[in-house]
Amino acid sequence: MNQEKKRFETIEHTADVGIVVYGRTPEELYENAAYGMFSLISDTSDIKEIFRISVSIDAHDREELLITFLNELLYYYSTKKIFFKRFEILTLSETHLDANVSGAEISGHEILRDIKSATYHGIRIDKSVPGYKVKIIFDV
Repeated sequence: MNQEKKRFETIEHTADVGIVVYGRTPEELYENAAYGMFSLISDTSDIKEIFRISVSIDAHDREELLITFLNELLYYYSTKKIFFKRFEILTLSETHLDANVSGAEISGHEILRDIKSATYHGIRIDKSVPGYKVKIIFDV
């Protein structure tokens, strides 16, 4: 499959799980990372978009920003029981992100894998000719 069209791929990592994420732009990379993470948790195809939440994140660099964004979404998942399906990055800099995320309550949906957190293990956002790429390892 062409790297420009592929959103993410799953990788195995000892007792954890990971994804390699692709995006033509930094914004698309962050959106695809969030989508990939929730795709590991449950089937996203039958999730309705009932709730919309605005998220604003600050961090020291773009890798920390990505991990903090993913962990913020996991916070909503674990405490508010919301499963997200759509991710729209509104503004993105090296240290700040504003996004709208949409989803629904997770009740009634099969949980394939429970993710505790996104980790900093080996995180590095790479830029290449077709776009951006990052490997993210999740604590399960």
